[in-house]
Amino acid sequence: AMTEIEDAIDRITAGMAMTPLMDSKKKRLLAYHEAGHAMLMTLLEHADPLNKVTIIPRSGGIGGFAQSVFDEDMVDSGLYTRAWLMDRITIALGGRAAEEVIFGDAEVTVGARQDIQVVANLAREMVTRYGMSDLGLVALESDNNAVFLGRDLMQTSEYSEEMAVQIDHQVRAIAVRCHEQAKELLRKHRDLLDAVVDLLIEQETIEGDEFRKLVAKYTELPAKQQKELVGSEA
Repeated sequence: AMTEIEDAIDRITAGMAMTPLMDSKKKRLLAYHEAGHAMLMTLLEHADPLNKVTIIPRSGGIGGFAQSVFDEDMVDSGLYTRAWLMDRITIALGGRAAEEVIFGDAEVTVGARQDIQVVANLAREMVTRYGMSDLGLVALESDNNAVFLGRDLMQTSEYSEEMAVQIDHQVRAIAVRCHEQAKELLRKHRDLLDAVVDLLIEQETIEGDEFRKLVAKYTELPAKQQKELVGSEA
């Protein structure tokens, strides 16, 4: 049945489900982190809808995850919009943003390390390959010349050091903008964030439809998310 198929997919992508966390402090921190991702998947206008969010650890070293349902037409065509990419970056920063909003800068964890890698890669591609920054419609890197984070360091760059500095500034500007948006949305909906965490700690997994119904009790869902919710009830 569909439950077994989804479980098989999770095993392949995230690893085998492990024993749920017993440490209440660690569990609550993880719940806020994953709730941050899940809430932004549901509150942002161009985001793909949430499939589920869980805080059940996985054998691959994953403490939990928020999983979206990707738009098959967009994936097949590869035609990702700038709005979708910006929302994707904001979602990736949702876990770190939630930690900052709830626990403060001094208590943030290393749990966002993979999220930050995703942000760096997407933002850099927007700047150097897609012409989606203030640098304009220029392709500054090719598929075979990703001079980034230690990859192919001996390759010759396709641009000057001055341009490299401008690229770094543009990448950082995108990341900072999305980070601020993530924190702003989570602060604005702090009551909802707390409610999501309480339910997540109680159930350990929240399915997408149940999550959207909870969010709808606190705020108006974006049109894309409303359509998803209505479709599930039809």
